[in-house]
Amino acid sequence: MAGVFLARSASRLSSSSSALSRSAYLLPSLSSSSPAPPPSNPSPRSATTFPPPARHLADLRSPISHRALVRSSAAVADRFERRFATMASKNSYESILTTLSKPGGGEFGKYYCLPALTDPRIDRLPYSIRILLESAIRNCDEFQVTGKDVEKILDWANTSPKQVEIPFKPARVLLQDFTGVPAVVDLACMRDAMKNLGSDPNKINPLVPVDLVIDHSVQVDVARSQNAVQANMELEFHRNKERFGFLKWGSNAFSNMLVVPPGSGIVHQVNLEYLGRVVFNNGGLLYPDSVVGTDSHTTMIDGLGVAGWGVGGIEAEAAMLGQPMSMVLPGVVGFKLGGKLRNGVTATDLVLTVTQMLRKHGVVGKFVEFYGEGMSELSLADRATIANMSPEYGATMGFFPVDHVTLQYLKLTGRSDETVAMIETYLRANKMFVDYSQPQTERVYSSYLELNLEDVEPCISGPKRPHDRVPLKGMKSDWQTCLDNKVGFKGFAVPKESQNKIAEFSFRGTPAQIKHGDVVIAAITSCTNTSNPSVMLGAALVAKKACELGLEVKPWIKTSLAPGSGVVTKYLEKSGLQKYLDQLGFNIVGYGCTTCIGNSGELDEAVSAAISENDIVAAAVLSGNRNFEGRVHPLTRANYLASPPLVVAYALAGTVDIDFEKEPIGTSKDGKKVYFKDIWPLNEEIADVVQSSVLPDMFKETYKAITKGNPMWNQLSVPSSTLYTWDPTSTYIHEPPYFKDMTMSPPGPHPVKDAYCLLNFGDSITTDHISPAGSIHKDSPAAKYLMERGVSPKDFNSYGSRRGNDEVMARGTFANIRLVNKFLKGEVGPKTIHVPSGEKLSAFDAATRYKSEGHDTIVLAGEEYGSGSSRDWAAKGPMLQGVKAVIAKSFERIHRSNLVGMGIIPLCFKPGEDTETLGLTGHERYTIHLPSTVSDIKPGQDVTVTTDTGKSFTCTVRFDTEVELAYYNHGGILPYVIRSLIKANN
Repeated sequence: MAGVFLARSASRLSSSSSALSRSAYLLPSLSSSSPAPPPSNPSPRSATTFPPPARHLADLRSPISHRALVRSSAAVADRFERRFATMASKNSYESILTTLSKPGGGEFGKYYCLPALTDPRIDRLPYSIRILLESAIRNCDEFQVTGKDVEKILDWANTSPKQVEIPFKPARVLLQDFTGVPAVVDLACMRDAMKNLGSDPNKINPLVPVDLVIDHSVQVDVARSQNAVQANMELEFHRNKERFGFLKWGSNAFSNMLVVPPGSGIVHQVNLEYLGRVVFNNGGLLYPDSVVGTDSHTTMIDGLGVAGWGVGGIEAEAAMLGQPMSMVLPGVVGFKLGGKLRNGVTATDLVLTVTQMLRKHGVVGKFVEFYGEGMSELSLADRATIANMSPEYGATMGFFPVDHVTLQYLKLTGRSDETVAMIETYLRANKMFVDYSQPQTERVYSSYLELNLEDVEPCISGPKRPHDRVPLKGMKSDWQTCLDNKVGFKGFAVPKESQNKIAEFSFRGTPAQIKHGDVVIAAITSCTNTSNPSVMLGAALVAKKACELGLEVKPWIKTSLAPGSGVVTKYLEKSGLQKYLDQLGFNIVGYGCTTCIGNSGELDEAVSAAISENDIVAAAVLSGNRNFEGRVHPLTRANYLASPPLVVAYALAGTVDIDFEKEPIGTSKDGKKVYFKDIWPLNEEIADVVQSSVLPDMFKETYKAITKGNPMWNQLSVPSSTLYTWDPTSTYIHEPPYFKDMTMSPPGPHPVKDAYCLLNFGDSITTDHISPAGSIHKDSPAAKYLMERGVSPKDFNSYGSRRGNDEVMARGTFANIRLVNKFLKGEVGPKTIHVPSGEKLSAFDAATRYKSEGHDTIVLAGEEYGSGSSRDWAAKGPMLQGVKAVIAKSFERIHRSNLVGMGIIPLCFKPGEDTETLGLTGHERYTIHLPSTVSDIKPGQDVTVTTDTGKSFTCTVRFDTEVELAYYNHGGILPYVIRSLIKANN
């Protein structure tokens, strides 16, 4: 099966390459108009390292360069274009192109052989950096990628601390539907812009494989029902028919795009079990798989030894169009694992421990690479669980190099023996395989961490952040502290006299009660854990033991099970354990990303009323990766991340206010107290069930027909046109205004003079706070927009489902109900102050008024601005609202890049300074003294910011590379791409 898929992917790539050979549209490099010479201090093998240019085996280079368009000299551009025809397909490392022989005779193909460089530095490089090195060598045409770039990576130990820029060309792009819809909308809109500017719209087309998995649209509307899957899917199609039709149109209109229909699974689990190649064999050229995705948890694939991470939608669109990504060569944290997990400790406990350690260490913008003898004790699924949560600990990647465990997993998941043999042979030959049976060469890392797996203890994380780990034995006291503490990440400020309040209500005619800490949502959900058979079957064993003892889950607790792929259902059924989960209310509700992204559906009205009317701090417990306030459900103020078995345990207990070591979970059918230890399975029990129930044929059968869809998908009728016909009445798909009145002349730097502050934030403002997410509140500007167009509140759907409509999304930006804005002096909510009038307005209404008055706006913020999921709307929304700059103490990597991609200036206060130390209230007017000519702006330069109150301070401009300056000069990455394509084809 996997072999067939790889062949299909190779075919898709080959067709792309053929198209590429027919249309030459590379552009001049930012750094030089001629091929870069070898470094001035070459390695001892420089003759080998920088051989004469020669023709590449397979022309897989992409048609657009990130490193382009800064020079305005027509002569330079003309000279480049004349040379392109003869040099665009040459590779400077042709001499190390080597045949890879099959063990039994014949050959797998050819590859760029790193050992042939005979450079001793390679052996000391982290494995993750070797993947960047191979990519640079394979794509080194002295235009998009130069010999200087290769040397930077080879000399990683010395260059990475200097924040140097390198280009990187991922092998493929991964999308889910929430982020995929706006990406396809933008591509469709770019085609229109190309046509309007008199060029060929079909030049806008993915030029690397793009896989889009529709997995974010299903909601848990129906739970605790045998019919839940079908009922939720019918509702999903009813709500999203227009969006799904648009994506189906895109899969036909754009070549090289594979769409996996709804109901197939969670994108990251499908990527792990099916889409991940590990090594590409494309027309006889072998190279490592690598991927960028529009979901931050793309990092899950790092557990398979595939280099992958999340990027914003606008970055992904550029990568789709073949541009090398400009990235800062990262530092790599070496994380050594030793020992073995103790009995009763799960992979989820491990990942929450690792997350806390790495957050404390500080790994934003870095790779984390795991190694050590403890690796042999971690299954591939355990590794994927750790890699998945890279965004939660802030790293670009959490990378596990390929070893024997990886190969075993590839065979388990149905990859063919020949494919696995090719992968192993290639990686061994190219020094990318770890064989722990052999002596290990000591690798150099930027910094080091170490964890003995025996020290990991059962834990959960919360109540509001993934890295706020709480040992299970300390949960009851931690909960009490949270009730007492002032409102914050670890506090709810519930008065002592109210902490034992009991709210009485009637649930379907039966008396019921709820108090602080009671669980109202218990969800086995999310890519993080549903891909891991040990924790899924562990949860099922907990359910079995509980059912046999006669325990039940209170009927008003919304329980759900959302597997990441159909394989989970198969092994739960094979084990005979699904019936026990069903008995406790954990019926399967759908195959997709549900509670973890806020698709938890509504609570029963009586439960909702009891919570709201009595101001109860209700709890959700989920096996997810995100628990930011307001994300899981508007009424669950306390949200805890836990392993699937613990989700079941807390559902049975009915509260997070419990000491599992001392207090009973419930009472058995014979009247005896039942404790946590009575229902918790041994590791050996879990391992035995995994061994007997998880079989290769399950993966082969599940993925055999994954692209065939289901009857509802197949019945969707879509037009065959290559240009999209926009429906002006649609509230789901709308033509965005990004290219309105666009000309071929770049707009250049825009002045920011006397701008008002739209919002004044503190620390840890996440993309959940900024970007529209979750349900659409009935009193919000987005709701008003929809109702004006005849949409009733019951059909509002979610912001995620409407990401293809910029009018809805602009109104939903900064609309999070848990937003804390300093202007409001402690009041929580999606409001701000319109400074000139002093009126309290929604952020959108204030922004609209500023724009109508002709005023620019900025945002002030603290540390880690934009942390969380990679959301393009966290940058698109502010841009559409008129925000010109964000001044923060620090930015999360992806969000800062996205701001640049939308033409917003990111600036950082100087160390030790912020709004408080500078005495800024946000009521001032701000002028940013940025040079008016782009050539006068340098990456990372200092600029002066002045206010109308006489204050003056210095900030660092966070354009980190010359490429980002080019984007800024063009008003964003997408206008830059369009002008690049047209310029190169004229």
